[in-house]
Amino acid sequence: MSAQMDEMVRDEVSVAFLQAFSEAWNNHDIDALMTFMTDDCTFHTAAGPGLQGSSFTGRDAVRESFQQVWKTFPDAAWLNGEHFVCGNRAVSESTFCATKPDGSRIEARMVDVFTLKDGKILVKNAFRKDRPAQVTGENR
Repeated sequence: MSAQMDEMVRDEVSVAFLQAFSEAWNNHDIDALMTFMTDDCTFHTAAGPGLQGSSFTGRDAVRESFQQVWKTFPDAAWLNGEHFVCGNRAVSESTFCATKPDGSRIEARMVDVFTLKDGKILVKNAFRKDRPAQVTGENR
């Protein structure tokens, strides 16, 4: 294999890569999670005051914002993940489940749209259905 081809294979993000990223979220493992991100990464949250929600750029800011998700939702889980990759873009779709600080439950479909660079995630842009809090057992 040529050096150029070897570099292309090494830098390619796969569905397995995205599944492992999702598992790191579900394990609340910040160190593992950050291994998937570039040094110049950006995270656009699902909510916030700006057009892109709230935005965080750079490893330290992204790391802190990822950890804030677990502080806000200690039982957060992303279930039923489906992933695809197309060139330097990728998408993960899942069901976000968590308990809000007031005790109500969130259960809503969401997607992460990724921009990829050098075999890692450069931009994680989160989108989630805006759904009222759910009463236990009310899932659909």
